[in-house]
Amino acid sequence: MHRINHGFLIGFIVFALSACAGMDGGGSGGASAPGEMEIRTGVVEQVTDTQVQTNHDTGVGAILGGLGGVALGSLIGRGTGRDVAMIAGALAGGVGGNYAEQRQYDKPQEAQQIIVRMKSGVLVSVTQPVNADLKPGTKVYIEGQGAGARVVPQND
Repeated sequence: MHRINHGFLIGFIVFALSACAGMDGGGSGGASAPGEMEIRTGVVEQVTDTQVQTNHDTGVGAILGGLGGVALGSLIGRGTGRDVAMIAGALAGGVGGNYAEQRQYDKPQEAQQIIVRMKSGVLVSVTQPVNADLKPGTKVYIEGQGAGARVVPQND
């Protein structure tokens, strides 16, 4: 019975920590079928170097830290003191693991803000990772829309 309680406690802690993991917004917001992508054409008007903050918070750091904290907490004491040490270890490990993951992956990345004049005369701005082939006057495709849009040069 005691093992069942520990198994339940560990399972609950893992579940609770995984619920804290970041979720991707998903959803394209468009009416196109999965796998389809709108492609538009235009000419690059302006390219500005910038930086973007990444967001790779998958929650893996929190989960692994929490599991490590439970493992270390299980080595301390007996009975309810051990249970308290496991819970405290899970919480501290989860917070520490999440912090470590953010420090590793949430660093600003070099990017470009590209302004493209469409054939209709409308200006479209896209911020994306650096592409050295994009310069003012370059004919380009704009693939996708919203946060998933990318500017790629046309290969004539």
